[in-house]
Amino acid sequence: MNQMVLQKNKDVNFKVTEQKAKKSKGIRRFFGRMKRSGSQELSGDDERLGDFKRGGARATAGARLAWSRDLKRNDGMDKPFQQRDGEQISYWLHDMGLSMYVSDCKRCIKNGGQLLKATTHELEKDLGIKNHFHRKKLQLALEAVGSSIKEKYGQLNYDWVTRWLDDIGLPQYKSNFLEARIDGRMLHYLTVDDLVSLKVMSSLHHLSIKRGIQALRRSSWNPSCLKRRPAQSDQLHNAPDEVMLWTNHRVMEWLRTIDLSEYAPNLRGSGVHGALMVLEARFNAENLASLLSIPTSKTLLRRHLFTHFVDLIGQDVQHKKREYEASSSYQPLIPSAKIKYSRKRAIFGHKRSKSEIDADDLVCPVESLTSKTKNGTSHTETAKKIGVYSKELNTLTDMLAKDVPSSNV
Repeated sequence: MNQMVLQKNKDVNFKVTEQKAKKSKGIRRFFGRMKRSGSQELSGDDERLGDFKRGGARATAGARLAWSRDLKRNDGMDKPFQQRDGEQISYWLHDMGLSMYVSDCKRCIKNGGQLLKATTHELEKDLGIKNHFHRKKLQLALEAVGSSIKEKYGQLNYDWVTRWLDDIGLPQYKSNFLEARIDGRMLHYLTVDDLVSLKVMSSLHHLSIKRGIQALRRSSWNPSCLKRRPAQSDQLHNAPDEVMLWTNHRVMEWLRTIDLSEYAPNLRGSGVHGALMVLEARFNAENLASLLSIPTSKTLLRRHLFTHFVDLIGQDVQHKKREYEASSSYQPLIPSAKIKYSRKRAIFGHKRSKSEIDADDLVCPVESLTSKTKNGTSHTETAKKIGVYSKELNTLTDMLAKDVPSSNV
């Protein structure tokens, strides 16, 4: 009897230990699956973490480090431009935003001196630069290399210019400017034909860009000169020189302070900013009321806006606007009007009217440029020549493309 009881106890203990073993084995199996399914290989050797592996811990760094592995900045970038090798010139192109031409540059350009001597035709043929703006950007940069004076606008890249379009209230053109790689140097020498090619056809938007460039010149191309938020000193007094640096957003904030907050959002994409209100003689309170979509029937509201507009820009600026309105050359500014411009005409071309401007004229003319290039010509003359050569090359390319099918017949 006692033997039978002992035997039963042994069987029960065996079953209990067997169940515990199964449970522990199941837990080990569970953790083993978690360990095997991890993509980071947490128990692996430290040496494996240093190697690239798709899906591994370092996989996301590949795209960011692709350029640094392919093209590294080396110590030779402080050499004179003529002595830089093809690798250094490639980095220089990439730094300007022209990385799409780096492979052709490595293949064709041996040193900086060769690139300085390259003609417009060679830039298109060897480097494959068919974009008019990219050729102009490169040629202006090469002219700056040959100049002894380093202008501050050369330090403003194309990303800064796209943010500047937001500041002057013209964000709808950011993609066109970005594709053309318009930087500070190109902005300084921007022509009317360039703006038309960038699909800026509004007369008001031309004036907005013109006065925005003028404000940057007066501020010595300081990248942080524009005022986006109201300051404590603005509540006491607003001098015209300070209002000139107001961004589009700052103007909308001012409208809210004079109880016109319901009309302020209408200024988005209008191109209205401080420099346009202060520096443009044709822009007045009536234009601002039209852009704000204030009905003409609300005369008291328009008079309220006129009073605060004059207080903002100052009596001296308002007096100059009045004098210009009384002159014989005055033409009212219509916000919805399109730009009228004329290209180079033949001998028997029609005479240009007063409302038309030359396509080769700078958007914001420079009164005096003492800066000279290496061959003694001014930068303005050089910029115009570059634009003419680029347009002639585009015309020649189109003509050759049309003649190719006929020659094969």
